[in-house]
Amino acid sequence: MNVLLLGGAGFIGLHLARRLLADGHRVTIVDDFSRGRDDADLDAIRAYPGVSIRSADLTDPAAWAALPHGWDQVYVLAAVVGVRNVERDPYRTVRVNALVALHALDWLQPGEKVFFSSTSEVYAGGVDAGIVEVPTSEDVPVMVRDVTAPRFAYAISKLLGEAGFLHAARDKGFSAVVGRFHNVYGPRMGADHVIPEMAMRAFAGEDPFKVWGADQFRAFCHVDDAVEAMLRLMDTPAAFGRIVHIGDDTQETNIADLAKLVLRLTAVEASLEPVPAPAGSVARRRPDLGLLRSLTGYQPSVDLEDGVRRTIDWYKEWSGR
Repeated sequence: MNVLLLGGAGFIGLHLARRLLADGHRVTIVDDFSRGRDDADLDAIRAYPGVSIRSADLTDPAAWAALPHGWDQVYVLAAVVGVRNVERDPYRTVRVNALVALHALDWLQPGEKVFFSSTSEVYAGGVDAGIVEVPTSEDVPVMVRDVTAPRFAYAISKLLGEAGFLHAARDKGFSAVVGRFHNVYGPRMGADHVIPEMAMRAFAGEDPFKVWGADQFRAFCHVDDAVEAMLRLMDTPAAFGRIVHIGDDTQETNIADLAKLVLRLTAVEASLEPVPAPAGSVARRRPDLGLLRSLTGYQPSVDLEDGVRRTIDWYKEWSGR
């Protein structure tokens, strides 16, 4: 296949690129490198035959005018992500994510197949309000409790994109599937997310070891499993026109227990110091993957301990510890 990855130098994008290239496909990565770093992992991707890497600002219409068509698959992954990035600049989050989605919709042509990346953050307000059950299915209401809260800027921008892609696909004749990611983790995801952030503090010998939201629960999904789910969805005609969860519903874990796992795998002895969760952080998150399974036969394969170990090993090498 000939595959276009928009935002392909970011966390999920580069793992997806590596998998596609290893499977023998041709891949074009387009990224502005504001978050997708030009680093050793990207250098390794450059060594594959059949890869092309372009630097472009996808909020600029001129970048889209320069993109050819004729792709077998298109993945729209470019976005401002990460709680700290979103809360630091909610306006930029809305602007960048909305413009990328809207320009993509103007650019797509009939017959093309596209994956749009969304987020489980769209459920946070409903879960906290007690109107959304956990595990959570795709057909529950989505809700923004406070449109002025910076954290919700990300969910709002992604809901705009979801609506745009699903409606435009019908009007313009392309095929679109929306994947709502649930706590995907792994190597090269940045240092602000919970697992690498814990690992970096463990490397530094923090004691007592602070655990924000120690009483909360998450179901973490290793990026290799997320990539497998994405590829299966794009190869399943019945998935188009749908919103489908991507995650791991088999290993829900308490955040304090996650901290203990990170400390054990880094061989660090420290006492835990529970700290209140950040404002707007949902108490529990776990997807219902019934739809994904029925469509694709997907089953998570990376055990949490193995996945956390792989992630810690990458960050240990990256940080020179």
